[in-house]
Amino acid sequence: MKKSSVLIFLLFGCLALFGFSTKVSADVTVYRLYNPNSGEHFYTTQLHEKVNCVRSGWHDEGVGWKAPETGMRVFRVYNPNAGDHHYTVNTHEVAHLKSLGWWDEGEAFYSCFVDWPKVNLYRLYNPNAKAGAHHYTPHAYERDQLVRVGWRSEGIGFYAASLK
Repeated sequence: MKKSSVLIFLLFGCLALFGFSTKVSADVTVYRLYNPNSGEHFYTTQLHEKVNCVRSGWHDEGVGWKAPETGMRVFRVYNPNAGDHHYTVNTHEVAHLKSLGWWDEGEAFYSCFVDWPKVNLYRLYNPNAKAGAHHYTPHAYERDQLVRVGWRSEGIGFYAASLK
């Protein structure tokens, strides 16, 4: 009886320590870049992509946010006709855009799950843009300023683990 009580106590102790952890590791930097020619913002975790974009004339806007090492997959698709990238956690949206000729570039980074400690990443749409039609920001002030000049708020697109 004592052995089984000790084993049960140890089991619940291990579950409490390891099995129910919601700690998010925010080790992945998401860089934010801006193309002054097209108006598009580009987000990448790949340093070589960032460097190549800057060499091609993109403006380096620094760290956009920190993404978790695991979580919900955020997909990146590319419109070869407009030169525009789009980011989404919605696989149906990816499939729809692919059916319209967009290229699936796979996983861009991860989003926190809804029940994790997180930072909202707002998704906005510019109905007047040919490229750079969507923008993502963790800053409510930036979201509100863009809405004032004609962008449409599409709510929360996904979640960051932290800022810088």
